[in-house]
Amino acid sequence: MARLRSPSMLDVQAPTRRSIGRPLIAWGALIVVALVWGRALVLSHHHLDLGAPPFWSPFRLHPSLRLVPALAVAGIVIRYGPAASRRLTWRSLMGATAVATAAWAVALAYVDNLDGVHALTDPVTFRRNDYLQTARSISSVPAFLRHFIATIDGYPQHTKGHPPGMVVIEWILDRAGLASAGWTAALFVAGGVAAGLAALMTLREVAGEYAARLVAPFMVLVPAAIWWSTADAFYAGVSAWAIALVVLASGRSGRRADRFALAGGFAFGVTAFLSYGLVLMAVIPVVVCGTRRRWRPLIVAALAALPVFVAFAAMGYSWTSGFAATRRVYWSGVAVHRPYLYFLLADLALLAVAVGPAIAGGLANLRDRNAWLLVGAIGAVVAMADVSGMSKGEVERIWLPFVPWAMLAVVGLSAEARSARRTQMWLLLQVTSTVVVATTIWSQW
Repeated sequence: MARLRSPSMLDVQAPTRRSIGRPLIAWGALIVVALVWGRALVLSHHHLDLGAPPFWSPFRLHPSLRLVPALAVAGIVIRYGPAASRRLTWRSLMGATAVATAAWAVALAYVDNLDGVHALTDPVTFRRNDYLQTARSISSVPAFLRHFIATIDGYPQHTKGHPPGMVVIEWILDRAGLASAGWTAALFVAGGVAAGLAALMTLREVAGEYAARLVAPFMVLVPAAIWWSTADAFYAGVSAWAIALVVLASGRSGRRADRFALAGGFAFGVTAFLSYGLVLMAVIPVVVCGTRRRWRPLIVAALAALPVFVAFAAMGYSWTSGFAATRRVYWSGVAVHRPYLYFLLADLALLAVAVGPAIAGGLANLRDRNAWLLVGAIGAVVAMADVSGMSKGEVERIWLPFVPWAMLAVVGLSAEARSARRTQMWLLLQVTSTVVVATTIWSQW
């Protein structure tokens, strides 16, 4: 079996000031250009339907004492994270990463909410969570699926913009008595946390444990956690584990490999019915399995995904027809008023904001071939999603599933990470950029 090299230490060269400074300038320039261009479009009376282009939410400066919990979590991670990522056992590190990431997300939600008690639940209340609105109107799931495409124009925005998978999940939760705002918020945050853990597990498998340990503190303090009060955070978790399980299968043999591939394939099937664009995420395991020349996991995964498509088809819903209907609705709505060239750049700017400035230094200095497999694969996914024109705006939430994989680029800072102080400086830069966004953009999610 051909396996990728899994070194205990990455082969690196120490980044120079020039190799760090120029990428950071480019990162900042991309965001500034998107903001200035967006403002110019608004002044020229373009109907973008965005609060503060390229952001969906409006500008509103609101620094306050509500920042204290987020700063406290960040301070603990910056102070102890780099050392803990080196010294803890792998299992303990994953547990600590999960707890710290959840705390970071909750603390960031508090910044935008005057009533801290409902910081996470307000964005997913019944009146705003249109998946649940749709689910509560369903008397029969087969009947809903059978007529979904024909009646798609009458559904709320998010329902008609996605396959009906999330509506079905909400229907099940509602029947089980778990469709409250609190349970929904917990589900979304859990998805965001799970996505980061899956990406770290995959990086460990492909590029070695040292690489994954390096990235762990950065995965905790991810700026994208600002937007985890959306269903897209849950999608991130499901899709990330689909990828991770298939990649793990490619590094194993026998029944164990098949079990991983079966689970990953089923998760990919579910992913396909959560968001049409997430089928692109299959590029990542295909690249890894292709490099390892392990085709069996891909075949087993494809077979495991098939029953999900068959089940929906048996109840009257065709994935391809649903995609065609959603595409028609999309291009008959606000998308037609959003300039293609602007969002080609603006969407990348929002991804840069969601990942943070560390990606700039990481990409510029990433030399490890194995890590590049994952980073290059997600780069291809982002490029396809961007060029498609089907993600014009609102990608701070829509592209949440891409964020944990883009975060893996910080492996390029591995030489810097040998100095705890330098790692802390990068983490501080991440937190600073997050705080700027959290206190200047009044997030509606």
